[in-house]
Amino acid sequence: MNAILIDFGSTFTKIIIIDLEKASMIARAQSPSTVQTDITIGLEKALNSIDLKIEDLKKRKFNHQLSCSSAAGGLRMIAIGLVPELTVEASKEAALGAGANVICTYSYSLNREELKRIEAQNPDIILLAGGSDGGDEKTVLNNAQMLAESKIKSPIIIACNKSASEKVEKILTKFKKPTRITENVMPELWRLNIEPTKKEIRKIFLERIIEAKGLDKIKKFVDIIIPTPSASLKAVELLAKGIGNHNGIGDLLTIEVGGATTNVYSASEGITDKDNVIVRGFKEPYLKRTVEGDLGLRYNVFSIIEKAGIKEFKSVLGEEGLKEEQSIQEKAQYLKDSVAFISKSKKDRAFDEALSRIAVRIAVKRHSGHLVKINLPSGVSFIQEGKDLSKVKNILGSGGGIVYAKNHKRILSEAIFDPNESFILKPKDPKLFIDNDYVLWATGLLSQVDPETAYSVIGKSLIQV
Repeated sequence: MNAILIDFGSTFTKIIIIDLEKASMIARAQSPSTVQTDITIGLEKALNSIDLKIEDLKKRKFNHQLSCSSAAGGLRMIAIGLVPELTVEASKEAALGAGANVICTYSYSLNREELKRIEAQNPDIILLAGGSDGGDEKTVLNNAQMLAESKIKSPIIIACNKSASEKVEKILTKFKKPTRITENVMPELWRLNIEPTKKEIRKIFLERIIEAKGLDKIKKFVDIIIPTPSASLKAVELLAKGIGNHNGIGDLLTIEVGGATTNVYSASEGITDKDNVIVRGFKEPYLKRTVEGDLGLRYNVFSIIEKAGIKEFKSVLGEEGLKEEQSIQEKAQYLKDSVAFISKSKKDRAFDEALSRIAVRIAVKRHSGHLVKINLPSGVSFIQEGKDLSKVKNILGSGGGIVYAKNHKRILSEAIFDPNESFILKPKDPKLFIDNDYVLWATGLLSQVDPETAYSVIGKSLIQV
């Protein structure tokens, strides 16, 4: 009994075959993704490298044939809400939790310039929110009218004030915009209700985005297709909580460094127990994902170097990361132009390691909560915004930027609490692991049909560093 698991990634199409009885990986392969031409070309090349053909999938050679995709940037979403720290933030939580990449957010009433930018960005989905139930209607109705009169053809999920949702739908459908109504993402002030919206996002992924990305060609011979980040998030939850007789490893922070993005997942309540800390904002979800679209090792290599600053990047890189005649800019340009390049030499690996270290450092800082010091008559107190991850005891590294590196500990140490930035609530005393077999996404897929086997496979892949 075997399962074949396929990931149509932005950079590579990956295949893993699992022996379900032994709960072990028996084959793996990858080939550069070909989403711009025909997605099955990359799949065929990967299959051929392990003596398989697409015909084997059509004949149902495997007990389970499952796939996920983040090809061509994954599920690109724009979230529009009322107040940035309220409905916009609620919309982002729903989108990211469903595996979408939020490429931009807009708040308050849209203007013509913003509308032009949305049209130019051509998102896969627009999430339109605004107002708690019974609250503001004017803003979301204005935004609906702006979208209705635009050139936008993307499906629009309406997750706003329930008093306005039917009016919003009427405005949009009058101009033949594809719409979906669901429950308000923030029905009451500071209370999230994101599951209904996440459900609609996944429906649209299955019904429309698959065809847009060329994945319709493989629908006939795979049983499940979900966004890759959703698969990884399911694996993180499984590993943290466990299943059946497996207890799980407990609170977990996971970082995936890839060619296009760096994703961070946390499985933790993130609640402080300090008396002098006041928590502000939404209650953070136990499972949280953030995606950093500006921190990819290939597509966004210049962005990583820019974020660090050239002086800091040189310091992290050290003396081993470049050929004498090569500049940092020249090396970065080569990587950007050769997104499927796999580093093998010592100098190439050192350059990728430096990029990965900076990506992890920035991505985990953005994902973690932080403290703001305030002076009260009763003494010094702190306001906490976001998740307190200081007590998280496990950090897991996955993605090619970490798994294929030589010095895993050096990269993952960037996710640990830094006394020089004591206001950032990163883990203070965690164990460090890597996903040695690079099966995180695959076990998330497998967990949909066989969670116990999936848990065993990911457990075997964990190596402490």
